[in-house]
Amino acid sequence: MFPSPSTTAGRRSGSRPARRLVALSSGAALTLTLLVPAASARPAAEPAPSAQDVKESERRVQDRAAEVGKVKAMLARADGELERLGVAAASAVERYNGELVKLERARGTYQETQRRAAEAQRRFQEAQAELAAFAADAYQAGTGYNSWAATVAGQGGPQGSMDRAGLLEMLAQRRAGIAEHVKAARTVAELFRKQAREAYEEQHAATGRAADAKRAAQDAVAHQREAVQRIEAEKRELEERLGSERARAAALARQRQAALERAEALAAQRNFRGSGRSAALLGSESGRGGTVVRYALKWLGTPYSWGGGTAGGPSYGIEHGSGIYGFDCSGLALYAWSKVGVRLDHWTGTQWTSGPHVPLNQLRAGDLVFFANNTADPDTIHHVGIFIGKGRMVEAPYTGARVRISSIYRNGLIGATRPAG
Repeated sequence: MFPSPSTTAGRRSGSRPARRLVALSSGAALTLTLLVPAASARPAAEPAPSAQDVKESERRVQDRAAEVGKVKAMLARADGELERLGVAAASAVERYNGELVKLERARGTYQETQRRAAEAQRRFQEAQAELAAFAADAYQAGTGYNSWAATVAGQGGPQGSMDRAGLLEMLAQRRAGIAEHVKAARTVAELFRKQAREAYEEQHAATGRAADAKRAAQDAVAHQREAVQRIEAEKRELEERLGSERARAAALARQRQAALERAEALAAQRNFRGSGRSAALLGSESGRGGTVVRYALKWLGTPYSWGGGTAGGPSYGIEHGSGIYGFDCSGLALYAWSKVGVRLDHWTGTQWTSGPHVPLNQLRAGDLVFFANNTADPDTIHHVGIFIGKGRMVEAPYTGARVRISSIYRNGLIGATRPAG
């Protein structure tokens, strides 16, 4: 396993937003461009896709995002309405349940008044029967004659007749009272029964109205739920379209960045063609340093592979770089310097101490430029690049990116080393 400084470069750099790059088809194809005479080079055309293409794609992303935002607002309103209707439906159901309870009570009351009316009718009929019996007995006691004559002719003389007459009158009054009382009870019972029937019928109607309201509320909830589901489906579709537009915009931006990187790489390589321009760029060590740079530039566009790179060139890395054929930062440095006979470890820690440290204002081509989390502590070095001149370096930046040319002036620049050997 490789020591932590070089491998940390992959992990730490991998967490930063990836520069949008696309690889050259191969290092060999790039090398061939070095053979093209400078005189035949034509002015670089606008990299495809153009900046306008990227801008238009980003505009479509914004439009799709606005559509998604509108539908999300619609969905929020629909959800709110669904909640309101749900509350109303719950209220309607509870009202219906209450009316059912009232209906059951009204039914019980009506049945009770029916019973009381039937009882009053029975007692009235009994009173009528008693009166009829009394009248029959009185008639038989009178033997068909005038009642006064029968009373006088009876046993006990006049006094007995008077007693019998008083008794008959008392009985008659008692029977009449009972009859009136029963009649009144029957009248009251009939009134109660009528009122109970009307109350029951009204409660039955109220229960029916409550049932209708309950069904209407439940239907409204079902309809609103369908609306919410429809809006949710529309939102999902728009979000998918937004995702597609974003992916397309990102792809266009990557393609454009890759085209710019290729143009920059070609320009950098032209700077190393011709001895006059090389000497001007590379200074006194144009021979060794220039060779280091040329070999490093040969692999522009090669994938970053954590742990990848040997003296022979790119290789498969380790762990999450095990399936990627390429270089990591220290792997590219050891490869390029091996071409001038300098053996470096696959670790930024010993690469930092592989030669004298060089002031940044005295850099030469091929010098190794280091970056650290704490520029006061070399133990925090996590990345290395190969200086190519004019404030630029060639580097294997981080997982997901490719070997590229970039500025040395960024956060974490701790210093430089010129490997000895």
